[in-house]
Amino acid sequence: MEYIREININEAIIHILDGNGDEPLLNEFKLDLSEDIYTFLLKHLERLLKDEELKYAVFNEGRNIVKEISQEYLNGENDLLEVSKELARQLFIHMKTNVNISSCDLIIVSISTEHGPMLGILKMDYVKNFTHKIDFTEDKMGINIVPQLAGLPSSSQKIQKCAFIKPIRAEQTFNLMVIDKQNKSKEAEDYGSNYFINNFLGCTIISNERDMTKNFLKAAETWTRKNIKEDADKAEVIRTTIKQKLKEEELIDINELSQDLFKEEPQAKENFVQFVSAQGLDSNVSIDKEWVEKKLKRIRLKIDKDIDVYLNEEAYHDINRFEIHRNGDGSINMIIKHVMNYMEK
Repeated sequence: MEYIREININEAIIHILDGNGDEPLLNEFKLDLSEDIYTFLLKHLERLLKDEELKYAVFNEGRNIVKEISQEYLNGENDLLEVSKELARQLFIHMKTNVNISSCDLIIVSISTEHGPMLGILKMDYVKNFTHKIDFTEDKMGINIVPQLAGLPSSSQKIQKCAFIKPIRAEQTFNLMVIDKQNKSKEAEDYGSNYFINNFLGCTIISNERDMTKNFLKAAETWTRKNIKEDADKAEVIRTTIKQKLKEEELIDINELSQDLFKEEPQAKENFVQFVSAQGLDSNVSIDKEWVEKKLKRIRLKIDKDIDVYLNEEAYHDINRFEIHRNGDGSINMIIKHVMNYMEK
């Protein structure tokens, strides 16, 4: 996974896309990147580029306006103001043909990173904020609370849809990074629910190392829960072996792993391989070492449905603090040792 840690904002523009209007309200000036505005945008960008729902994508074949005009800017052939206006017009066209697309402010931002320049497209859906309102009646002051329906997401709130487009170069594995979170209140098959990726950006999501690693770990855990229900000893061995492989290997061969896990159980070995494959994973899974390190730092155990144990990796592997004792009948004892202090929460 290409993680981005160094972000510098070069320039940015905001446009208003009101679905109830006949035309988008297009800005004629770039944003004044004062310290407050710069910090506001930077925090959003940092949050988005760290989001685990950030996906790799490639532009589809054929004519693509978003692709063409973004490349004009990234190759120094056009001004951000003109490029941003055309991007706003294109999104507004989709809004007018689909009433389910929410009105928004569209921010187009040029950034420099350690991996090169990018053009960011941030769809800032409005959030409902509240403020006070002062009225005077017969020289008496009245103060009420009134809603503001066109507030922008604060830097601590998540943006649902965005894209970061790279300059397209030969033999590039991906052209852009995309977040396209769906509204959970709507059915997945709602008309136009994938408009941002399919229609506006015109791209196709592809897997990256983080996606593959997450999906593999999820598939392995799901298989274990379904197939090893009354043998905590065996389940612990499977989970520990898989986590060890994730930390040690750059590439996991699913067939070899299954052989290691189920040496004398041909049916379980075949079933595991088939299940993992059915989740859309190849027989060789590239491992995102940075994600693994972050993910495995904390371990949360749900024990017999009514006990939660939450501890870090160091404590889990410290035999002086935590130990798993195998009883020989499929059950295990989990022993927390040498407790000197504890709190109730």
